[in-house]
Amino acid sequence: MGPHPAVAAIRLAVRRVLHDILNDHHASADRPAPGEQSPHERPPSPLVLVACSGGADSMALASALAFEAPKLGIRAGGVTVDHGLQPGSDLRAEEVALRLRELGLDPVESTAVTVGREGGPEAAARDARYAALDAAAERHGAAAVLLGHTRDDQAETVLLGLARGSGTRSLSGMAAVSGGPGAARRYRRPFLELDRQIARKACMVQSLPVWDDPHNADPAYTRSRLRHEGLPALEKALGKGVVEALARTAQLSRDDADALDAWARQAEASVRDAAGLLECTKLYALPPAVRRRILRQAAIEAGAPAGSLFARHIEEVDRLITGWRGQGAINLPGKVVAQRQGGRLVIRQG
Repeated sequence: MGPHPAVAAIRLAVRRVLHDILNDHHASADRPAPGEQSPHERPPSPLVLVACSGGADSMALASALAFEAPKLGIRAGGVTVDHGLQPGSDLRAEEVALRLRELGLDPVESTAVTVGREGGPEAAARDARYAALDAAAERHGAAAVLLGHTRDDQAETVLLGLARGSGTRSLSGMAAVSGGPGAARRYRRPFLELDRQIARKACMVQSLPVWDDPHNADPAYTRSRLRHEGLPALEKALGKGVVEALARTAQLSRDDADALDAWARQAEASVRDAAGLLECTKLYALPPAVRRRILRQAAIEAGAPAGSLFARHIEEVDRLITGWRGQGAINLPGKVVAQRQGGRLVIRQG
């Protein structure tokens, strides 16, 4: 008798991602740097880490990784991050680490972070968490880090992007594969096509203990209100299938955004003068979606934090191109200033 359908589904999703990681690993091993490795030497087994909070999604992911990785010759470890936002969070993190070790994962570590305030509590916690995961991946030489985001999380991300009015890239939600510092394909999300309830069911039938973070039910947090009030209201008004439709929208938006990003990268060189400054006349001739991508990238390169740079900021800068009436400089996040000078758009630290 085979595993429960929920367990089979999560294992299949993880197996597919591990195959991709293994292919990437072998491809990189086939291109050794001069003097680093002989092509006749067998590359070491890649290490894959799972980021685990102790919740149902990440515990199901950890269990599936522990089951599938050895069959492919992949080493599997885990990381849990203590955000320090609740009393006893350090003890809870150690308990999660113990559960990961009991699954057979090695190495396993619990790492504490200090959550700042920039961008709000949710964004600050996310930034601190990813910084800790990046550091752990570098420390252990991990080929990839698995994240337990589900289709429900994807739907919530799309709605949050829609509410911010942040454009096609924001509507594209989370990528199945995304990068970290110096690692373009570090993060993998195997569960983006699976419902949250599948992960919870998989934990239940395997008797895996899970911890439900009270922040996930706290109405003080935007995502929590969306999860418990917004999405149920949408499903009541529009019928079932809203989550699936939003996840499908994310993929379609991602395809469009990728194409426009590629267009913008190709067009950027053609709108700069010999000194590298952006020429307003040439920018004006581009389609708005392409032009604004160039402006956004220029602002980020000047020091504006990408997570704090919203559509309204880029629209203000765009008006220096399309609605020029002698207006003054535009202040952007990160103390970056954009201003028009002699037919050129100058974006720099203020």
